[in-house]
Amino acid sequence: MDVIIKPLTLELTEAYLDFFDNRAFTDGNPNGPCYCTSPNQTPEEIKRMVSEFAANGVKETVRKYAVDLLNAGKIHGYLAFDGDVSIGWCNAADRESYTGFVPDFARDKAVGRTMSIVCFEIAPEYRGMGLALAFIERVCEDAKAAGYAAVEGYARIREQREEYDFTGPVRLFEKAGFMEAARDGEQVVMRKVFCTGK
Repeated sequence: MDVIIKPLTLELTEAYLDFFDNRAFTDGNPNGPCYCTSPNQTPEEIKRMVSEFAANGVKETVRKYAVDLLNAGKIHGYLAFDGDVSIGWCNAADRESYTGFVPDFARDKAVGRTMSIVCFEIAPEYRGMGLALAFIERVCEDAKAAGYAAVEGYARIREQREEYDFTGPVRLFEKAGFMEAARDGEQVVMRKVFCTGK
């Protein structure tokens, strides 16, 4: 398998939609149907979207909102490809672009301009092959090149492996060289610092 990870661009809109239409959440994952819109929406926008579920269907409604967000350049992250087929997604962007999904206690412990990784979704048949780690490494590489001080993710402490953990486990971030920066209950800010300041 020769996987390529690409930053999301407008030209990759069809590949993004194809992934969420056909490969994401196909294993009964309770987080689906999803097009990873929520991290990029305000609470009011999410409420409006949810109010349309009964009339238009959940998947159809979320997809429509995803198209609008993609066209407006409001969804950021990376797609993984096996050849021409999109097989995975990582939502990652400047921490300040997220109204939710970034815990307040993470913002309180900021070290400078930070890139956040808020979720992963990988096609079921490609899980366990190191794609989440490859996503993290690519985000770190691009963030460092762009002058970010740090990259962080928001893991949860779990007693056992969580099959549908869309934020990634602590050990995944540790494998990528991240360290615990803050903790509140079961939620942990995992951070990799390049430099402080800015």
